[in-house]
Amino acid sequence: MTNILVAGGAGYIGSHTCLDLHSKGYTPIVYDNLSNGHAEFVKWGPLEQGDIRDRERLDEVFKKYRPAAVVHFAALIEVGESVKHPDAFFSNNVSGSITLFQAARSAGIDKVVFSSTCATYGVPLAIPMAENHVQQPINPYGRSKLIVEQILKDLDTYQAMRSVVLRYFNASGADFETRIGEWHDPETHAIPLAIRAAMLRKNGFKIFGTDYDTRDGSCVRDYIHVADLADAHTRAVEHLLNGGQSLAVNLGTGTGTSVKELLQTIQDVSGEKISIEHAPPREGDAPALVADNLLAKEALNWEPRHDLRSIIDSAWKWHLKLDKPA
Repeated sequence: MTNILVAGGAGYIGSHTCLDLHSKGYTPIVYDNLSNGHAEFVKWGPLEQGDIRDRERLDEVFKKYRPAAVVHFAALIEVGESVKHPDAFFSNNVSGSITLFQAARSAGIDKVVFSSTCATYGVPLAIPMAENHVQQPINPYGRSKLIVEQILKDLDTYQAMRSVVLRYFNASGADFETRIGEWHDPETHAIPLAIRAAMLRKNGFKIFGTDYDTRDGSCVRDYIHVADLADAHTRAVEHLLNGGQSLAVNLGTGTGTSVKELLQTIQDVSGEKISIEHAPPREGDAPALVADNLLAKEALNWEPRHDLRSIIDSAWKWHLKLDKPA
């Protein structure tokens, strides 16, 4: 079986990608410092603990496993924390990425799949957002990801390191067999917070802003199942292994869901009522973020398979297992 190094493979999207890689005949080698990941999520290949800024440790792992490609998830991701601690984000997300790429090149590896984000676009000028949308991130997290994208462009141009950059919209859902799922501490994402509000029947869910220029006044987001994201990563790996050229693509469904629609779907799936609180809009929240995913379909032969109800159903079952009240 072909080894694929998965940096950050013990995290949410990384672990689901390891599952997908394994199911398609690859051996995922997880490299993770476990600062945000979970050793319990490493089920489909070996775990090598280490930081992406540790060149000596990276060299050891590359020499031991000789992977054919690198899938890079290892990053700090919380937007609010990036505003408080931008230096930490640039140290990990940018400096760490450079060290990882240098170690890969020294090991003779010239293929990278990079976990990026729609946050590189900044405030949307058009909906849906295509890959040629101007990239003007509005926070250090988005800027750190954009810098890495630009580094990969230069590595392709000057050092023949090919890459596929995958810009996610809203990752959501869980493995349908509840082996792994979304598990952050503290949790800041909408679906887990709303599910917990429904499960515990207390701690009302806050809707930030109710008079946006959307169909019901609440923010609209593009929720994509993590299994569909994982499938896209494996397809990106295979694109590079088969000699494909570098590219950057959006990963989303192309369909927006408002916060109110999201809450209604959670209530329909769970049979529980969610207590709702209205709060002022948060600074920097765009009214709508929806992907144009045509390029991913064309370049990777990828298609999102799971709808919103499937996302919520899998997330609900996962959180019943993870967070069931005593």
